[in-house]
Amino acid sequence: MSDRLYTVRKAPARARAHEPGDPSFWSRAHTLAVGSFRPESSGHRPRVAARALYDSAALYIRFDVRDSFVRCLHTNYGDPVYTDSCVEAFLQPRPPGGYVNLEVNCGGTLLSSFIEDPRRVPGGFERWQPIPREHASSVIIAGNLPPVVDPEISGECDWWIEMTVPFAFLERYVGTMPPLPGDRWRANFYKCGDATSHPHWASWSPVQELNFHRPEDFGTILFEP
Repeated sequence: MSDRLYTVRKAPARARAHEPGDPSFWSRAHTLAVGSFRPESSGHRPRVAARALYDSAALYIRFDVRDSFVRCLHTNYGDPVYTDSCVEAFLQPRPPGGYVNLEVNCGGTLLSSFIEDPRRVPGGFERWQPIPREHASSVIIAGNLPPVVDPEISGECDWWIEMTVPFAFLERYVGTMPPLPGDRWRANFYKCGDATSHPHWASWSPVQELNFHRPEDFGTILFEP
């Protein structure tokens, strides 16, 4: 089990009304590095920082990426966005229960599932369910790139993604959550680009094989009391 620990600090007041990309909103948040690259990756090593904040209503997540070979083709909810330039947050509020994966390409398209048994089988996992679009629509996504990036941007490119993840959205799958201050979840944060010209796979908490769906490799996020 990973010993990585990240403290999620409390968000400023009226967090749901903040402007996407506002640096002052994130000034209190600690930063974690998504910098553990799998050896199967190409030589491309984007620099990726993630931050998180919370209030009584939602978890707020931001990724800042200094990247090259940026590509984005998928624009429909549930598309295989991990083949594009993509960032991901996997959240397990009630370990060892199921986890929710939130995968967002640089154009802001989301893929999300609830996974209870991540053992691979044809067509997916041993026990899982795609999260319907009508449930996932409560997750607010913002970013600074257009929905489609094609042709690929080979030069250096800075992009960011923000997610507002309502706790009510997570509770549909993991059940009612107690007051959050002092609570500990398991989680991991990722960067990938499976079908870019320079594929790569990076994580915050190292994964022991080329497979992001390994809850045993998740780190811990602690909600600031």
